Amino acid sequence: MVPKTAAGKDLGEAVRMRKQYNFWPGEHGVDAWDIDHLIELSRDLPICDVPLDSITEVDSDYWFRYGPVVPTVRLIVEHMKLVNEVEVVHPVILGAEGRVMDGMHRIARAILEGRSTIKAVQFVIEPEPDYRNCSPEDLPY
Repeated sequence: MVPKTAAGKDLGEAVRMRKQYNFWPGEHGVDAWDIDHLIELSRDLPICDVPLDSITEVDSDYWFRYGPVVPTVRLIVEHMKLVNEVEVVHPVILGAEGRVMDGMHRIARAILEGRSTIKAVQFVIEPEPDYRNCSPEDLPY
């Protein structure tokens, strides 16, 4: 029997994800990390349990702070769909200082499910961004 994800997909199947970036303020715009690249760079990092209460970004405007996007009810509902559909088998990726670089939808799901911790990997040294001082809307998707 082949192990399944929470959504019932075979773990051996390649999971198709929409193109995603992690953004952080840059000198003249934002710096961006390609999530596919972060996954590759973090592949061999040790996985640990991180208390959800230690992730301060859950109390921030995490999804809507960059770009001309207004957090309408429709956009929040779209994010809730992503939270419900997210593959929870992958650990969250944290930067060297503990900021979320990938996995906020998994964190939201863990909170909704009443969990107190989440599996995560954390960089010791922050990787260089894939794009510096860019605009999110100018990146390849």
